[in-house]
Amino acid sequence: MIPSLFDYKRASSAAEAISLVTEYGEDAKFLAGGHSLLPLMKLRLAAPSVLVDIGRLKDLSYITDAGSYIAIGALTRHMDVETSSIVKQHVPLLACAAGHVGDPQVRHRGTIGGSIAHADSASDLPATTLALGATYVVQGASGTREIAATDFYKGFLESALRPDEMLTEIRVPKMNGAGWSFQKFNRRAQDWAIVGVAAWRGNGGSGVALVNMGSTPVLATDVAIALASGASVADAAELAAAQADPQSDLNASAEYRTHLAKVLVRRALEEASK
Repeated sequence: MIPSLFDYKRASSAAEAISLVTEYGEDAKFLAGGHSLLPLMKLRLAAPSVLVDIGRLKDLSYITDAGSYIAIGALTRHMDVETSSIVKQHVPLLACAAGHVGDPQVRHRGTIGGSIAHADSASDLPATTLALGATYVVQGASGTREIAATDFYKGFLESALRPDEMLTEIRVPKMNGAGWSFQKFNRRAQDWAIVGVAAWRGNGGSGVALVNMGSTPVLATDVAIALASGASVADAAELAAAQADPQSDLNASAEYRTHLAKVLVRRALEEASK
């Protein structure tokens, strides 16, 4: 439970942080809230030689109405997303999901950007922003680029971020009154989800994404296609695991996760359809 030796650098700006990871390359890791990275380091599943602390960069902590979408700085705390009047009004599904992250201590410290950049399929916010059709803005030595959430998650704890890039902003389309639901099944309160579902439906469209149903967050596209074709909620929910690749572990078998995904998607769509 003791991490390998590492150097510590505190960045005073986003530009300095990018300069530091450009200098140290793949040996460097960003440190924001630390709730994902530090446990991996203690278990020596991650061994960066340099930690670049970006937790105090105030210019990356904000929530603004940008017209057709809500712009959220990558270092915005989960609690700020959960309680934001702007998020509650325009993207209530995201506010609800943020309120299910860990416990109050975690939500006051952890950041939305850290959760997304870590790319853990068992995390609530990657799947939720995926369901909502979010776009992630990243900045690196070669400039700024936008990555659709559907193109961001590449594998277990692997994303489209390059070693010299930093996630700076999350852009989430407004829901415009669409119905929504967030379902999370776990053994104990505040545990990781055995299976979770983020879903919305309205304005002629829908989106459903699954938590902990594969090595990446899963966009259940077959469910959305079935709904668009006129299928009932029950029939569409039967397709919940079509894009998934659930794994068995100490908490649940793959077969149980598949069954649970269908049940939770049905519940989510029923709630979102009210």
